[in-house]
This record gives sequence, C-alpha cells and structure tokens, in this order.
Amino acid sequence: MAGLFEPARHGGASLTLDAVEASILRSLTVQMLELLGPEDEPDEDADPLARLFAEGPSKPPADPALARLFPDAYGEGDDAAEHSAEFRRYTENDLRTRKRDDALALVRGIDGGSSGRKGRVVLHLKAEDCRHWLGALNDLRLTLGTRLDVSDDPEEAEALYRLPDEDPRKPLMMAYLWLGGLQETLLDVLMGN
Repeated sequence: MAGLFEPARHGGASLTLDAVEASILRSLTVQMLELLGPEDEPDEDADPLARLFAEGPSKPPADPALARLFPDAYGEGDDAAEHSAEFRRYTENDLRTRKRDDALALVRGIDGGSSGRKGRVVLHLKAEDCRHWLGALNDLRLTLGTRLDVSDDPEEAEALYRLPDEDPRKPLMMAYLWLGGLQETLLDVLMGN
C-alpha cells in the first residue's frame, strides 16, 4: 500500500509514496523549515566555547505553531515564567537545530528516493533516518494541529473529521490524518510490531 511504512529487509523502514504524496510531504516540510527560520550562522572569529554556550531567546514565540513546537518548560506558578525564560534561553537553539535537521533529513530522503512503478517514490530508511523522520512527522502534525485548532474535546475533534469538502481546512485536516498514519506505521516498524 502506498503511503505507509513497512519494515525493511535489512532493518530500518521502507515507504512507497505516489508522486502527489511525495510532493505534499515535501512541500509541508519545506513550509515547516521556513517557519523554523534559518539557522544562525556563527561568527567564524568567535570563541568555539562561547558559540557552544550562546544564549537563545528568552520569550516564547508569538506564532502559535512555533509556541507549540517550543513550549514553556514550566507550567503555572509564581516563578514559572522566569524559569521558563531561563530554560528556553539555554535550550531553544539546540532544539531548533534538531528540528531543522529532522526536517532536512525528510526532504533529503524524498529527494533521494528511487523511482518506482507508476511514478512512485520508493524510500529505504536506515534506523537513524527513521528517528529523524519520526521527529519531523511529529513536528508537522503539531504544526498542522495548531493551525487547525485541534483540541482534546471529542465534539470539536469530531467536527474537524467531518468537515465538508468546500471547507478550506479540509485539505489540511486530510494531511493531518495522513501524517498521523505515517507516524503510527513508522512507530510500529521501529517497535517491531
């Protein structure tokens, strides 16, 4: 079946996408990379130790999708905002780099896939690639879920699942559900189910 992960013969996972699926997945990932923004280029003359301990932002992102990808580390409480700012300052740059690396691995995987029958893209992922793909798929779902305002409320979720075809959110919802299927089947492969 096209569009779902399967165990690969020599470990890792394989995935066969039709041309439209590959294009959609690549496009969504490139859009997420644009949302994440470019990586800060370190000053070549800077002290390597100083670059290692460079401080990141201390305020949460204004964009709701980015705020979901980079949530506050501490919940409610007297000192929560201060602790969250300090935690963010020392972790967000590395987390952002990891998310970029995951997304780039997904794009490179699609671009490097072999051509199969009927224009399909056949991918064979090693275990390390699977971890990158799993991270990128999770980030894509979090981003789309935020844009769609997916919540834990069963009635609201049911309404999103039953969007009429003319609703402009319908393609995003279909992509959200498909990404969930990809994520679930990749997890199954990695767990040996």
